[in-house]
Amino acid sequence: MSDDVLSIEVYSDVVCPWCYIGKRRIDHAVARVKEVRHAIITWRPFQLNPTMPKEGMDRTTYLETKFGSLDAFRQLEERMLAAAAEEQIAFAFDKMSRTPNTFDAHRLIWFGARQGLQDAVVESLFQGYFEEGADIGSVSTLVQLAERAGLKGQAVERLLLSDEGKSAVQAEEAGGRKLGIRAVPYFVLNQTYGISGAQSVDVFQTAIDSVRRQALVPSQGRRPGGD
Repeated sequence: MSDDVLSIEVYSDVVCPWCYIGKRRIDHAVARVKEVRHAIITWRPFQLNPTMPKEGMDRTTYLETKFGSLDAFRQLEERMLAAAAEEQIAFAFDKMSRTPNTFDAHRLIWFGARQGLQDAVVESLFQGYFEEGADIGSVSTLVQLAERAGLKGQAVERLLLSDEGKSAVQAEEAGGRKLGIRAVPYFVLNQTYGISGAQSVDVFQTAIDSVRRQALVPSQGRRPGGD
């Protein structure tokens, strides 16, 4: 791949607040590296809650189960709110009433890639969930958010009411776990160099510069982590 073209694969879940923050930061980092003429960003699925019931569950119950208490979550919440504000993201945790199953949202993201609108779909889902409190486990909500991203609502509804994309999403998620990815967001640059977490823009920029200049020793195939 030419050193002025950058490939970025992002393993994420649409209910992961740090994934939304990471999206902003990687975008800013790419924009800083003027030598990158074109960045190809591909979003890969990673369900944080793969056993979540299809209908989702009450958010308060989920938080108490996951963190032990709401007080424990509130401490983390303050840090997330501050980080989000730095990226001009207005998290609205108070608007969220349910924690959804995200498998259909990942199918929508997969479908968006086939229509050339994947990044717009991801942005719409993040904004809908974190800033508007939308139930992204609902087919009707996913259709609305997809239309906002430029997709045709009827096509999206047909997709979500069928089995289309299920095996593809399952295969992509399994591929990420085979790479050793256990937490998200996770970024793979040019299929060779992995970055875990919503790192600072400076860290992302340094990694992009290194990959672009081929300063990293290439390895066989994709791998998580960098040396």
